[in-house]
Amino acid sequence: MTQSQKRKRRSSDESNFEGNTERRFFNFKEFRTEKDEKGIKNIVGHAAVFNIITDIGGWFREQVSPGAFTKTIKEDDIRALFNHEPNYILGRNKSKTLELQEDEVGLAIKIFPADTSYTRDLVISIERGDISQMSFSFNAIVTEWIVEKDKTDLRILKEVKLLDVSPVTFAAYEDADVALRSHTQWRESISRPPEFIRNTLLGKEIDLLEIG
Repeated sequence: MTQSQKRKRRSSDESNFEGNTERRFFNFKEFRTEKDEKGIKNIVGHAAVFNIITDIGGWFREQVSPGAFTKTIKEDDIRALFNHEPNYILGRNKSKTLELQEDEVGLAIKIFPADTSYTRDLVISIERGDISQMSFSFNAIVTEWIVEKDKTDLRILKEVKLLDVSPVTFAAYEDADVALRSHTQWRESISRPPEFIRNTLLGKEIDLLEIG
């Protein structure tokens, strides 16, 4: 690795930020509906993709690591909503109307919507291509920040708590301020003396490494 590629890393436990909801979206060609053996149309696709670097408003870059959803899928009560609106619930993993799993692509989802007017309208909109994006709401639990020369800083999501997955009409990083707060605090920490770094804002030890 050349001098220009030298990087600084820091892993942190962000569980104290829990409750600060963030949202991310992805646009997939395979986001679609499919009929089951009874002829009922379900919604399938991916709500997140692994190891793809996404620009977050020009402030920083972000990447989701494989395994980021493993714990939350097993333990948490997660909904599928339309446009992240709790009045338009499409499915729920605890009621087995939402299936979530990590595959080689990312976070795969399958929604078994009830026969309601808004779900029928949504299915039609997906089939027409009017709605083609998925989004997920989450709390960051464990992240890693990386500095690379001549690039914006890279945030790696290593563990998250999923709140919901959602087909969306418009995709936006409207909640990126939560990540920006984390980024600002991290930037401040790496400019402080070692004593401060060892006693970071979360009370967790920071390992700041230079990869040569």
